[in-house]
Amino acid sequence: MKRLLIVLSLSACTAALSACSGSAITPMPQTRPAVAPARIGSSAASKRVIYYYQTQYSNGVYVSLAPIWRTKNPNTGAPYTTDVIIAAFHLGYDDNGRPSIHLNDNVPGDPMFDVMWPQVHRLQHFGITTRMMLGGAAQGSYANLFANWTTFYPILRQTLKHYRLNGIDLDVEENVTLPQIERLINKLNTDFGPSFEITLAPVATALTNGPNLSGFSYPALYASKVGPDIAWFDTQFYSGFGSLGSVSSYENVINFGYPPDIVVAGMLANPQDGSGFVQMRTVENTVSQLVATYPTFGGVFAWEYFNALPGGPSKPAQWSKVFGQAMGL
Repeated sequence: MKRLLIVLSLSACTAALSACSGSAITPMPQTRPAVAPARIGSSAASKRVIYYYQTQYSNGVYVSLAPIWRTKNPNTGAPYTTDVIIAAFHLGYDDNGRPSIHLNDNVPGDPMFDVMWPQVHRLQHFGITTRMMLGGAAQGSYANLFANWTTFYPILRQTLKHYRLNGIDLDVEENVTLPQIERLINKLNTDFGPSFEITLAPVATALTNGPNLSGFSYPALYASKVGPDIAWFDTQFYSGFGSLGSVSSYENVINFGYPPDIVVAGMLANPQDGSGFVQMRTVENTVSQLVATYPTFGGVFAWEYFNALPGGPSKPAQWSKVFGQAMGL
């Protein structure tokens, strides 16, 4: 997605961007199920507080998820956090040429994750949705999936089932066609049902037919037959594709035709994690303004958990409290 790890020896995301022109979309009628169930600890279902969790070990020390469920809203007694996205999963071939799925550099069942998976399920106990992020800056997962669907889709499906994940975040940063992404969304929805959250992670400009890392048109996808199966967009407002330094980038997306409840405002939570970092105090002010303008504001995400400011590595869960309060939760 944002900060690149070396995964399965796949190459880093190229800097080349594709752009296309287009007019504002007329989204499909909102016949989709609620984009997220109302959760304890949230005054409105749309105001999500989401962490991406890619760095499971920092300087050789496991990064515990426990602070997330311990950082609670005093008004409700429940965690501020609504979602945790485990990143980054990749489909590819192991050193022996066998098809496999990896979580960063290791198989999901590696003993290094023996503490993590019970903590992921503990998050669920507190009503926090846990999802898989597929793809990101290391390219190849989607190319492998669509080139050998009958091999890789069952691996993906079985992994989601085995680890009892509540959804999937499709972070497509390689060329994928519209029929291909429609096929994947349709199959996931068929296999897992409407309670399974299918989200996508476009850069902000892609939602308005601007620079796009995914190949396909997001307005066309949203207006397609699988549009109602998309829970929301975890939108990247950084790295030159938008900014939360003011309300303008987010408003550009909404003015294009998307309802606010499906547009989550994503930020870098630490300048070490990518380009386009905006000071947390500034983003907090932007979010407060957006909530005042859009009562069904879609929420926020942090890339990423382990060093999220203002608490940093010692107290990364403070970010959830700051932005939960900024949204009035």
